[in-house]
Amino acid sequence: MIKGKIHSLESFGTVDGPGIRFVTFLQGCPLRCQYCHNPDTWDKNRAVKYEYTPQELLEEVLRYKSFIRNGGVTLTGGEPLVQAEFAREYFRLCREAGLHTALDTSGAICNEQTLAVLDYTDLLMLDIKALDEALCRKVCGSDGRNALRYLDEAQKRGVKVWIRHVVVPGLTDDDEQLDRLVEYLKGYPVVEKIEWLPYHTMGVFKYEQLGLPYPLKDVEPLSAERIKTIRERYKDVFPVQK
Repeated sequence: MIKGKIHSLESFGTVDGPGIRFVTFLQGCPLRCQYCHNPDTWDKNRAVKYEYTPQELLEEVLRYKSFIRNGGVTLTGGEPLVQAEFAREYFRLCREAGLHTALDTSGAICNEQTLAVLDYTDLLMLDIKALDEALCRKVCGSDGRNALRYLDEAQKRGVKVWIRHVVVPGLTDDDEQLDRLVEYLKGYPVVEKIEWLPYHTMGVFKYEQLGLPYPLKDVEPLSAERIKTIRERYKDVFPVQK
């Protein structure tokens, strides 16, 4: 029996996909992003509050079906592909129940099992850390090639994609790198839009609770003016398709 290790649940999510969504945060992640605000999700073997089978999680979701009927369900983390078998079966059941499915992932794990999650994924929300391999390693400890392979597969299958990219002062806040990313993504018709996410420090307290050093302790949050400028610069590149 497949059981998912679940860090937390959000029954009325509004920032992880279109509409109001039931968001499930799965435990476990192979990356160590410098700006991660959920370090408590890293360890897959960490004790969690919830352990559900895919069917049990669906039954919990269906309690809110009237609220999410114009939204759907989202799997995030952590990294949901750490628990790919659970994710695929849960999405299969959600599809049968008429629910829109969104996968929020870094694409860090790319193999036959993780790609199979796309069989029942309506929207892929792919977090690309950086195109430059050296910069990507600095950001998260991985060269990012698997994320691009995952994007290739979404293109082959015709799965809609929203790209997510965190803009960090002194790290990923670089016009040349941002331009390069946008130019690269123009080659993927399935990409509907890019979500430019400003770096914030809301997760710092978790590092303190876990006794972990915070990698970006001297970095200020990205200014509202800067993220507005970035969004304006690229707003016409990937208009959302209605």
